Amino acid sequence: MTATVSMPVGIERIQALLPHRYPFLLVDRVVEFEPGKRILAWKNVTGNEPFFQGHFPGHPVMPGVLVLEALAQTGGLLTQLSREAAGTPVSETMSYLVKIDAAKFSRMIVPGDRIELEVALKRVIRNMAMYVGTARVDGETAACAEILCAEARD
Repeated sequence: MTATVSMPVGIERIQALLPHRYPFLLVDRVVEFEPGKRILAWKNVTGNEPFFQGHFPGHPVMPGVLVLEALAQTGGLLTQLSREAAGTPVSETMSYLVKIDAAKFSRMIVPGDRIELEVALKRVIRNMAMYVGTARVDGETAACAEILCAEARD
């Protein structure tokens, strides 16, 4: 059985699929989705983000590690929505970020930016998923990386 995932996927549905909550939920909307292949999501960056208080006072820049975390969360959404589209139950196990490779940062992300988080599934091995992600602002690459996440076994 297959199910259709209607676009866009808003914050309420995202919260049902991911365990993250404020201030650590870093995906606002899913706008494109190909089951088992790729996903495109948005993160709207505002001046009210708590990390801007210390990074950096008077010159706010989104920390690169949080951009990578946003890509990892988007990968988690790809996996969860792909399960839903296949008609299988969404997993309630936790997924953890276990490895980042080839991370590159090429543009600062500042208040007012909308990050486009594009993530493709590279491969799945047992309980692990390897994603390739790119974060863009206004069509310009801000960061990219290969991300490995693993589902925890109880």
